Amino acid sequence: MKNLLLVITVFVFSVANAQEKELTLEDAVLAYSKGLMPKNLSNLKWVDGSSNYIYKDSSTFIIKDVRGKTIHTIGNELTQLMTSVGDMPRMYSISNKEMVVYDENAYFHYDYYKKKVLNMIEYDASFKNIDYNQDKHLLAYTLENNLYFASESIKKYPVTNHNDKNIVAGQAIHRYEFGITKGTFWSPNGNYLAFYEKDETNVADYPLVDVTTYPASLNNIKYPMAGQKSEQARIGIFNVNTNKTIYLNIDTKDEHYLTNLSWTPDEKYVLVAEVNRGQNHFLFNRYDVSTGEKVNTIFEEKNDKWVEPEHDAVFLPNEMNKFLWMSERDGFMNLYLYQTDGILLKQVTDFKFVVKSILGFDEKGENVFVNATGPDARNTHVYKVNLKTGESSNITPTSGVHRAKLSNNGAYLIDNFSNLETPREISVINTKTSKSDIIFKANNPLVDYKIGATEFVTLKSDEGMDLYGRIIKPANFDPNKKYPVLVYVYGGTKAQLVTNSWLGGASLWMSWLANQKDYIVFTLDNRGSENRGFVFESCIHRSAGDRAMEDQLLGVQYLKSLSFIDEKRIAVYGWSYGGFMSTSLMLRHPGVFTTAVAGGPVTDWKYYEVMYGERYMDTPEENPEGYKNSRVGEYLENLKGKMLIIHGSVDPTVLPQHSMTLLKEAVDKKVQLDFFTYPMHPHNVRGKDRVHLISKVLDYIVENNQ
Repeated sequence: MKNLLLVITVFVFSVANAQEKELTLEDAVLAYSKGLMPKNLSNLKWVDGSSNYIYKDSSTFIIKDVRGKTIHTIGNELTQLMTSVGDMPRMYSISNKEMVVYDENAYFHYDYYKKKVLNMIEYDASFKNIDYNQDKHLLAYTLENNLYFASESIKKYPVTNHNDKNIVAGQAIHRYEFGITKGTFWSPNGNYLAFYEKDETNVADYPLVDVTTYPASLNNIKYPMAGQKSEQARIGIFNVNTNKTIYLNIDTKDEHYLTNLSWTPDEKYVLVAEVNRGQNHFLFNRYDVSTGEKVNTIFEEKNDKWVEPEHDAVFLPNEMNKFLWMSERDGFMNLYLYQTDGILLKQVTDFKFVVKSILGFDEKGENVFVNATGPDARNTHVYKVNLKTGESSNITPTSGVHRAKLSNNGAYLIDNFSNLETPREISVINTKTSKSDIIFKANNPLVDYKIGATEFVTLKSDEGMDLYGRIIKPANFDPNKKYPVLVYVYGGTKAQLVTNSWLGGASLWMSWLANQKDYIVFTLDNRGSENRGFVFESCIHRSAGDRAMEDQLLGVQYLKSLSFIDEKRIAVYGWSYGGFMSTSLMLRHPGVFTTAVAGGPVTDWKYYEVMYGERYMDTPEENPEGYKNSRVGEYLENLKGKMLIIHGSVDPTVLPQHSMTLLKEAVDKKVQLDFFTYPMHPHNVRGKDRVHLISKVLDYIVENNQ
């Protein structure tokens, strides 16, 4: 770390005022339930087939047009209906005639003009992975390892009937990697149900212990560790009209991945990305729904590091064979227009920044709307892109994070916006004229509280890349004082901590620490983090943590250049990948930090899952040096200062074995570590117990960062 190339303060935000009400730690940790986060419009969405929108205010649904005129209200009559079928109605969808509502007992279609229930499907609390088909009024769900559907007249019709518990149908596969969030996929008109199925026979059991039973009992889960045997995936197609199931003819004995399942609009084909286990090559294939046979390979992608398809094909309006595909093959996530016969028609966008998602199209299908970062990755904007010319325009130009919903006809956006100085503004934007009308503006929920300043900084890495950081200062900040520091770190892929949103993406407990304990809280998104393009992210390949630590130490160097920093009192804390980073920084760079806290840390990548771990590290056999160099225990004897390890006792993501083996090695090497477990908590500590967790972490830091 030779020099600090550049530091830029981008913006300063402060809500300190004369009232200066003190924030409690419980308030800070439970900010949402305590009313300390900006208010929102509940259940806000477009009414299908119109330019009207709906939201929920208390127990009343309100429908308005884009001019703000109330068109209809749905209130007491629906609330009264709920007393017979359940509580807390939530909206699934709404059209100009009816709304689909669900609660903990039923899905039902409701004619809100005639105030009449049109049909209803009731279900039990035991139903899992529920997926509703509103066209056919069918409910797909799972019980244990099998898939079923229910209708108004049939409560339990089996789609699969596997007696072998190792075969699991209708649930997400590949441990939620590749953008997979569920295991069932209704066809566009509801005539078919595609579903994932996995055979975990060869996957090792991992023992988790339930201490709430008398005596404690064993709960075995399936966990494929890097380099070991993995699951074998299949895709089934269930025909609603014939009640018959076929499986796509795909041989996955090589344990390759099936992902990005997409239906063609005519329901004749499904498209599937097939990724090799090495994750450096995938084929995007088309399969015939009637036979299960492969029709053709539409395209393929290769990369020396990894390929990671995460987004489904999005078909153009009124087109059966033309679709948009999101790929970062040119270094940034961009849009490509393909035909299902394999012809690449064009690259639609050529941004040097990241497209995050496709929102939809305008009525004539001439333009597509996308969420993208723009040049500053801390922002999220909506871009309108002409499919023919590729010309684009930012229709949400105000700097910040815009979370948008596009109307069916593409004429209007609902823009839910915040930035460092704006708690929340919700606007309706005309996508042709860019005219914007605010329909809701949240007050600052912290206006009465003593909250310090948040500053954005940009550092330049040795390679000249921008690194975005965030500093939180005490409300009574005195530039002539020397302040201790907490560096809060994640450092891994699929996460971005510093965003131009309310509080800069920070948790409110960070402000509590700054104000109540006179701390500076610093966070930096190092190389490897999300939304910066493939080169920025892929530098971690085969050497987890190395580039990330270089950047975090650059952040420390920047902190030490500030006159108000006590450079002898710097602590570090992170969870999950952040736990790996905090332990690695503490042990591989002794003396930089006085104190480290690691929650749910990855301490040895060979204990982590196949899907994520092998993408970034390859297998232990292929990359023994990388696994050895990144193993936390290798550096235990370097410990200077205090280090606390925290782990949930039933963590199914970063297994308790990570912490247990590190502790055993510490004992063997006569190194003193501190340890705390949260019994029966999984990968993180949620709910009321989270107050205990944050109190434990911050007390340890304040006590030892001396």
